Amino acid sequence: MSDIRAAIQEKMPLTVSEMIAVAKEYDTRVVDVVLLETELRTGLSREEILTGIMNEYAHNLKAVEIGVKDGESILLGTVASQLAAQPGPKCFEDPFLDDALLYTLGAQVGNHCIGLRPCAGTGDSCPYSGFIKAMMVHGYDEKTIAETAALILKIGSLFRVGKVTTGCNMEGYGAGSACIAAATVSLGGGTPEQMEKAMVLALSPTIAVPCTPRVLVPALCTTHVGGAILMGMYAGKLCMKVDMTVNVPFDVMLAMAAEVHVESGHHIVPTVVEYMEPFFKRKPAVEALVRQEVKDAEAKKMAETMDKAAKKAKQLATGAADILHTLGDAVVGGSSQAVGSPTNAARICHELAKGKIKKVRVELYPELFARRSINIPGVLMGAVYGASTADYQMYNKSVQMTRDDGIEVEIVEGTEHAIQRITITTDEMTCMVDTLNRGGGRLVLRDASPSLAEAEAAAKRLGIVLVQP
Repeated sequence: MSDIRAAIQEKMPLTVSEMIAVAKEYDTRVVDVVLLETELRTGLSREEILTGIMNEYAHNLKAVEIGVKDGESILLGTVASQLAAQPGPKCFEDPFLDDALLYTLGAQVGNHCIGLRPCAGTGDSCPYSGFIKAMMVHGYDEKTIAETAALILKIGSLFRVGKVTTGCNMEGYGAGSACIAAATVSLGGGTPEQMEKAMVLALSPTIAVPCTPRVLVPALCTTHVGGAILMGMYAGKLCMKVDMTVNVPFDVMLAMAAEVHVESGHHIVPTVVEYMEPFFKRKPAVEALVRQEVKDAEAKKMAETMDKAAKKAKQLATGAADILHTLGDAVVGGSSQAVGSPTNAARICHELAKGKIKKVRVELYPELFARRSINIPGVLMGAVYGASTADYQMYNKSVQMTRDDGIEVEIVEGTEHAIQRITITTDEMTCMVDTLNRGGGRLVLRDASPSLAEAEAAAKRLGIVLVQP
């Protein structure tokens, strides 16, 4: 034990990946590493720490009880007590999952009644408290409950530092998902490796997600914090059941999340506020203190936003095909945006080529260039062999076939956003398509040689969807 203490002492304070590494090296549980670090940092015994941990949760567990019993929220009403009153399973047959969601909802309502002690925010305190309450109800012993609570707070404490602006990405949804994933693996007796994988998988979908409701729009918070329970438990159970390559360390995912969190606050939240403000709950007593001209200006702005939203929605509906022609051609390689769109650009260029192909030049914007391992096989099978995006056999051998056929390939990183420019040189001519990347295998066709008209005709012939810039 002295060796592991020395290892922890040397690295303190531990990051998540560091505590995973220590647990692996010394063949111990991750929660033991968390508790040993806390012993070293505080000078307290393990028993004192576990008691103190549950004291940390006491107020929030009281909020859960209030929410489930009869609490009423300005945004959620009495949804938790309504759900609790229903006999049998509430939303899912899995009793632990069902109760964790119920008590997380109770924590939300209780938060609006007596407040919650925040971690990264009050948002992530909801799934933390809901999960711990579910453990209590389902008969886990006090020591296991306190240890799990400690693990959650250790991970949550890092999100608390990283959350410097608004964003559910670093609290309710993001921190909540990662912490519940770790707790699920811990309870299931999983390995440290499985725990880190689960946390990475759980955090990934939450990156940049804003606080859409702004704590003012009714109901929306429910699926953010409830989603943390679902995401975390799914990731945790999945990683304990299958052997899956997850090559991103959690520290890298967390560092990215923290950086994107700031960008989201600056660039995404203003748009969210624009669209959500018409639905903010107003308190008449507060509104009575606001000058009428200010309220009139807000009302005008809200009406303009509603009109803008209606026009945007109609634009989307107008551009949609009927449901019998909605799905595009199958796309190998895992992404219709990163593989399908550049492959279709190459297919158009192939149609323009005459003679024996000698060289293919591929210019991709930085994001696509970085993902070249999945899109270049598609581009080459389209440009050289005219294969469709659905030809998985050709996709798997196109790079080697191109090399065997002696065709020169030049891959260039472009600077213009979304650019995917394909040039084919044959023994008779040179042809080119200048396109912009779009999802769903679609593209913007800006220019082509020998002519744009020929390229447009080729796209139509191939069934490739062209969209406007």
